[in-house]
Amino acid sequence: MAAAPLVGVLALQGDVPEHLRALTASGARATAVRRPGELAALDGLVLPGGESTTISRLAALFGLTEPLRARIAEGLPVYGTCAGMILLADRILDPRAGQETFGGIDMTVRRNAFGRQNESFEASVPVTGVDGPPVDGVFIRAPWVESAGSATEVLATYGGHPVAVRQGNALATSFHPELTGDHRLHGHFTELVRAAA
Repeated sequence: MAAAPLVGVLALQGDVPEHLRALTASGARATAVRRPGELAALDGLVLPGGESTTISRLAALFGLTEPLRARIAEGLPVYGTCAGMILLADRILDPRAGQETFGGIDMTVRRNAFGRQNESFEASVPVTGVDGPPVDGVFIRAPWVESAGSATEVLATYGGHPVAVRQGNALATSFHPELTGDHRLHGHFTELVRAAA
């Protein structure tokens, strides 16, 4: 791909500006996405951290749920952080009533697995495929992967639980790399998008 890839950030709720900045710093053309018609032009998509139940409800309200599921199923490269990891899971262990996901990764996640807001923490996390020192992971009401299918590659663990996974063009982390100023994971995803194109 000669031009910088166009990577959207689902901009319904959550830490959208931080992802836009990290993607731009990683060589992508970053854009906020709020409407189904904006999905067709994308080379990749980020599902940000925030509140997974709120994002799923707003996606349904804006008519985005089925178009998102379709694009992800077609192989659109997608990266979910924290709430985004929950939205990419095929199964949620402890969903709220009516909570839906977009799917894309054969895994079961546990919401708020590392504790509530006041139990947030940072930790060094070595991530397979990311060169250099461990990534500084910011865990805020973070999920973990309870179980994963054979096609899902575990890229990182913390406390014995998977916190970064990949299946095909879908990447997910329990933590928030966009909050640290370390853009290596966004760079890794941008290269995944380039390779898929």
